[in-house]
Amino acid sequence: MATIRQRKSGWWQAIIKRKGQPGQSKTFERHADADAWARDVENKMDRGVFQDRTEAEQTTLSDLIDRFETEFAPHHYRARTDKKEAWRFQLARLKDSLGDYSLAVLDQRLVARYRDLRLRGSANRLAVGESTVRKELYMLSKVLDFVQTECGIVLPRGNPVDKIRKPRDGKARDRRLTSDEWAKVKAQCLASRNIYLWPAVELAVETCARQGELLALTWRHVDLKRRLAHLPETKNGEARSVPLSPRALAVLEALPRSISGEVIPVQRMTLYHAFAAALKRAEVEGFTFHDLRHEGLSRLAERGDFSVLEMAAVSGHKTLQMLKRYTHLQAEKLADKLAIP
Repeated sequence: MATIRQRKSGWWQAIIKRKGQPGQSKTFERHADADAWARDVENKMDRGVFQDRTEAEQTTLSDLIDRFETEFAPHHYRARTDKKEAWRFQLARLKDSLGDYSLAVLDQRLVARYRDLRLRGSANRLAVGESTVRKELYMLSKVLDFVQTECGIVLPRGNPVDKIRKPRDGKARDRRLTSDEWAKVKAQCLASRNIYLWPAVELAVETCARQGELLALTWRHVDLKRRLAHLPETKNGEARSVPLSPRALAVLEALPRSISGEVIPVQRMTLYHAFAAALKRAEVEGFTFHDLRHEGLSRLAERGDFSVLEMAAVSGHKTLQMLKRYTHLQAEKLADKLAIP
């Protein structure tokens, strides 16, 4: 039986102590409320469905984000020195808007309101795109999953992000250069004072590596004899090896060896500005360095002899869903083969 006592303040405190269960206590203004709460908790304990809300009530989302940044993020996100990581911006935005709420009261209503305010903007903040809000909600969901799996704190309402409508994901970029544009870009990259610019462009296409992966590549991870390049630092945190085409091998063999050991000893922003300047001189618009990865994957798909699984092994995509947009290129190649008598 629960113990209900009146405190000096005049309020009523209900205390529950049971073997094998964490002690519970809560204070109410009225005796009837304390008694009702105690009976409800004891009933749930009897049925084996009681969940201790104490820690969830005492922990704010801001507290949780601090733990996430120190305990989880360093082991799952690659650090970047040239600019602040996107996940840090996402956590800062969540902390600013929802940080004062305890985990016990954070529900789908609050999360849905956050989503809507971000999409339509407010007097103090501009509206942002659906893709941005979707990523922020994904980060919030990951933080809340962390609190349950790693911290052992029970969320009485579950993960509220799972219960709300998510904004649509951004349309994948599909910009490819025409043959004339490629010729102009190549000429301007070769004319750049940065001797690593055109080799970086060629390697990005031939290996389908992301810019950060390419810049992290060192010579000790390149095996020219086995025609492999090992990428220890990738976006998803899982190292992978990519095969080197004859063209990629030729580019690597022609590169001077830097004393730093890096294959492309150039800072990210240096490469960014050099490539942007080359595009401007070539009068090519709407193209980015990351589009080179799309170009490389498109070329693999157009060959027709690479399965989606093989393409995923090269690109490092963790799900085949991201590669579905290349299947139409494979289908066109197969259609050409079927047309041969």
